[in-house]
Amino acid sequence: MTATTTTPPRNDPGADPAARPDPSARLPLRARLVLFLLCAAQFAVALDFSILNIALPTLGHDLHIAQADLQWGMTAFALPSGGFLLLFGRIADQIGRRRVFLAGLSLFTAASVLATLAWSPAVFLAARALQGLGAAAIVPSGMALLTTTFREGPQRDRALGVMGSLMALGFTFGMVLGGVLTQTLTWRSTMGLNVLMGVLVLIGAPLLLTESRNERRTGIDVPGAVTVTGGLLALIYGLSTAAQSGFGTGPVIGSLVAAVALLTSFLVIEARTAEPLVSLRILRRPTVAFGNLGGLATFSMMSAVIFLGTLYLQQVNGLSPVLTGLVFGVLGVSCAVSGNIAPRVVARIGSARTLTGGLLIQGLLTTVLLTISHGAVGTWVFMLAGAAAAFVSYSVTATSGLPDEEQGVATGLVTTTQQVGLTVGIPLLSAVASARSDALRREGHSLAQATLGGVRLGIGVDAALLVVLALAVALGLRPRRRPTD
Repeated sequence: MTATTTTPPRNDPGADPAARPDPSARLPLRARLVLFLLCAAQFAVALDFSILNIALPTLGHDLHIAQADLQWGMTAFALPSGGFLLLFGRIADQIGRRRVFLAGLSLFTAASVLATLAWSPAVFLAARALQGLGAAAIVPSGMALLTTTFREGPQRDRALGVMGSLMALGFTFGMVLGGVLTQTLTWRSTMGLNVLMGVLVLIGAPLLLTESRNERRTGIDVPGAVTVTGGLLALIYGLSTAAQSGFGTGPVIGSLVAAVALLTSFLVIEARTAEPLVSLRILRRPTVAFGNLGGLATFSMMSAVIFLGTLYLQQVNGLSPVLTGLVFGVLGVSCAVSGNIAPRVVARIGSARTLTGGLLIQGLLTTVLLTISHGAVGTWVFMLAGAAAAFVSYSVTATSGLPDEEQGVATGLVTTTQQVGLTVGIPLLSAVASARSDALRREGHSLAQATLGGVRLGIGVDAALLVVLALAVALGLRPRRRPTD
């Protein structure tokens, strides 16, 4: 099995509606082991992103971190993991995806050891930042190894389907495991789990993964790398801080202005440089542009509605952290099952239609949540049924039709979209929900009633954005008529 063979592009992201699942989608044993290994690494990263959510209060008490500063436990990971993705994706293309994957995994595992043993806030936050840096190397190199290992078509669709569903499962199960491990052991066990998973993958990776890199070596676009990394860091910092202090504060406004300036400079640089970090030709492809827009929509709105669901379950219904995590664990199982079905849907109707349909289903089922009242816990279990299809199909869409030498950049964009999406949704909709809740409190409503009112408004905005963005994706990915002679 070679990882450097260029596959012919798939001309139409919508595919043939009459197509049937190809028997070639069945994977040989070695390919299954490679897929399991890559999925385990991505699962660990997704798990790490959410596992501390419920453990943060206990961790803060143990390490003497102030309540207002607890968000840095998440932000310290999100900043480097989102900011360095594109750069590491490009480096992996040049020096070897397997090499970057192993280096990132080694750093992630070592940083998890440090986080487990952390004896002060500074040590813990430094460890989280190093975990994020390791994740920024693991995710794009791992995705590129997958897309260059499995040829475009049924095999790649199936592999991406498994990975997408497991990443969603990791994100939601992180909340379950965070509550259970913190309550039964200590918060340190949540970080120790990453050590165990990292060591197991490091044992198998050298034996199973073959090297993959671009045959033509080029230089690294340093100005582009500096501006896009700085822009993403400023964007993620601004949005993460806004979740705590609001959008009207000086640091948030300054960070967002800097992000716009740096990302605009990045586009100007990429248009003029001979060896761009991200070719604008790739960004102009409808599959890349609108595939990533669909990914941004589903990840941002998914994370936001989970955040709103946490408020509803704990502050309105009084569920404990562990029971709240279990609700989202059931949700994760349903998402994983849907993710395994999604590749078959992609094979039948095409990735573009699956992406649009997944976003619409996610939006419509989110609309159902507008009916929630006190005690409607079970309603939340079904809210991500459409998201799983969108997870899978946006990855397929955004990496289709590209040669292997551009897969590192394409998967870097895909994973950057994931990280930015997970960061964008919560501050936006938490600001909407908080404003509504505060207004209801001033009118004399109880805390539970005010929270419910804020959650409902946030859900409404979430659903509306999903439907609007689904229509935009449908228009952007509609088949183009070829000009007649």
